[in-house]
Amino acid sequence: MFNYKSERPSILALKENMLPKNHKKLLVIVGPNASGKSDLAVKLAKKFNGEVVSADSRQVYKGMDIGTGKITKEEMQGIPHYLLDVASPKRKFSVAQYQKKTIEAIKKIQRKGKLPILCGGTGFYVQAVVDGLVFPKVKPDWKLRKTLEQKSAKELYEYLKKLDPERAKTIEKDNKRRLVRAIEIVLKTGKPVPKLKKQKLFDVLMIGIKRDKEELKERIRKRLLKRLKQGMIEEVKKLKESGLSWKRLEEFGLEYRWIARYLQGKIGYQEMIEKLQKDIEDFAKRQLTWFKRDKRIHWIKSFKEAKELVEEFIKK
Repeated sequence: MFNYKSERPSILALKENMLPKNHKKLLVIVGPNASGKSDLAVKLAKKFNGEVVSADSRQVYKGMDIGTGKITKEEMQGIPHYLLDVASPKRKFSVAQYQKKTIEAIKKIQRKGKLPILCGGTGFYVQAVVDGLVFPKVKPDWKLRKTLEQKSAKELYEYLKKLDPERAKTIEKDNKRRLVRAIEIVLKTGKPVPKLKKQKLFDVLMIGIKRDKEELKERIRKRLLKRLKQGMIEEVKKLKESGLSWKRLEEFGLEYRWIARYLQGKIGYQEMIEKLQKDIEDFAKRQLTWFKRDKRIHWIKSFKEAKELVEEFIKK
């Protein structure tokens, strides 16, 4: 006799069989600030039935819209976007939290039979998802962090060099948050920071947007002036009025750092623009340095190139 209970396939197995063969695929779009990542992501999403997941360490915060270049509803053109406005700027949002929420979002998109598109310029956030990084399970020690945060990035780096020379070789010297976390792990465990373990979760195609140096500089300038007209200074004022300290605003860097200093009367308007332009350009260089280490990235200059790469990718 046919045993219905033992022979029938599970609901999960049926769902897996109903999904298209490319349901484990993930498209990733990276590049420096102002390179046009969001526009490309929306175009590709429309062309290939996709939905977009943001990979930006500041766009996760509510109320930080103009300063972070957060895509508007109009610019989304009906394409759903995930991992925007998921955290309060009053609280820290870790890369581990980001990774968990993003993997959930990607799997949700895949279950719909759509193509997830991870798009952003925060290299470590992208790597955390693409490489399935397994982070050390060391709980934050807020008292220790508060003490360490009083030190400069240079002092923290020199301290880490003494504690863990190997980690010091690979860490970003100017990234206070990562320096504090690395020192915290060493002090709490009594051991060097372990190498991050990797696990492959998705079949990935990585596309990077390539811009000439002068073209990128001009795009940064135009975007900065546009944001100032849109009310970027007023946005920072509102964040301050909502209870964020000047120190916390400066921690967000770039636009928030220099506008906070301007609003405190530490610098003039023109100096703010000049410093901000330079800071964004330097940040874009650091982004490119990070991404260029990853040989999986296909660098493109046009939508046509990107489209051809994606077409080939989803055929496999």
